[in-house]
Amino acid sequence: MSIATTENTATRALLIAIRTPCISQQDVDESLSELCRLVNTLGFSVVGTKTQRQKSTKQLTVLGTGKLEELATLTSDEEPSLQDEAQIEFDQDELSQLLATQGVQEQANLVVFDCELSPNQLRNVEAALGVEVYDRTRVIIEIFSKHAHTRTAKLQVEIARLNYLTPRLRDESSGDRERQKGRSISETVFEINRRRVRTKIAELRRELTKVQREMHGRSSGRIEQLTVALVGYTNAGKSSLMRALTGSDVLIEDKLFATLDTTVRTLQPPTQPRILISDTVGFIQKLPHDLVASFHSTLEEAKNADLLLYVADASDENFMSQLAIVDHVLGQLNIDLNNKVLLLNKIDCLSEEQQLDLLERYPDALQISAHNNADVAFVHREIQKILEKKMCSACFDIPYTASGVMGEIHSKMQVLEEEYHEHGIRITLKASPIALERLHKMLQLTTF
Repeated sequence: MSIATTENTATRALLIAIRTPCISQQDVDESLSELCRLVNTLGFSVVGTKTQRQKSTKQLTVLGTGKLEELATLTSDEEPSLQDEAQIEFDQDELSQLLATQGVQEQANLVVFDCELSPNQLRNVEAALGVEVYDRTRVIIEIFSKHAHTRTAKLQVEIARLNYLTPRLRDESSGDRERQKGRSISETVFEINRRRVRTKIAELRRELTKVQREMHGRSSGRIEQLTVALVGYTNAGKSSLMRALTGSDVLIEDKLFATLDTTVRTLQPPTQPRILISDTVGFIQKLPHDLVASFHSTLEEAKNADLLLYVADASDENFMSQLAIVDHVLGQLNIDLNNKVLLLNKIDCLSEEQQLDLLERYPDALQISAHNNADVAFVHREIQKILEKKMCSACFDIPYTASGVMGEIHSKMQVLEEEYHEHGIRITLKASPIALERLHKMLQLTTF
């Protein structure tokens, strides 16, 4: 179930949207525009878009018969042959006129629906159009498959991909009902393949559980440290800001879902105590449920963060609806949204009048450009200021016999004052309540 793209055969996609009564034309246009970017991210070209009004997206052929016949004239998975060149030249002139009147640049060899199709719908539409058909869910899963790099992300995406593909496997042997030696007489090769896929999913889930335990062990070691999570819509500029705040070599691309793997780095210039910044996977409209569920562990960084930096692309006219989508997804994951700061990024792309309008709409937001050093330094200071309010002050008497804890104190806490006495050090510091409680227990054990 994959399209091979070569130099001679490019993938030309025709995008289809269904407008139901509860959806406005503006919503349809926004979603189609985003689908176009998703398809481009896969390396496919978009030759046109089509929209049809329907009561729902549930009918067996999705579209009406007339619309399917119209689309069939705009699609072809065959390349013209040389022997038919003279006839094709004539046909192509007629075809070009038809395509122009339909708002399509050239014939498509792939049709992409801006909704999720059931297995039956997929088969029916492909049979009617004669070309391969994707739905929005498959496009997103294909992108995730290409961009996953860590073992955790690869496992999560592969599980989601197989869950999507399993009910859509085709029974190629239905005609002769080919049997497999040593199997039940009623079991076809198709049924065997489906069972193998289910077994593979079970194996992947077991491996993912093991990897997630290891991830949880690593993240629990950071629970006493102050952490900041960057969250937001895909391509909002989170990775650019991550790179600017931490000086790390984080991948930056002007593509949707360029970053899938959670990256954790130390805020630079370093602070006392040290502050960790994590970059998380971006969100998007109609994010497949399986991917939301599978990336639950990846987004644990956001759930456990002391501060959420909501990064929004202020230059995108749809950023307000994008913020609502981020809120919805994080709400599904039971992530506390009270400790967030909104960063309106890419402000350098807006006029002064637009910036003033945003200031009225979002008076508490920080208007920044991740490429402006002064803005990045301002965000750095704001992070420190906000997190400092979450810290508590405390005073400890540390005997010289327990001086080994001083290294941990200096790395995880803010030391306000140190006084050296005959039997030990009196230290005044600020840290998170969890870190202070742990230090108290450590000192009790050390001096016991």
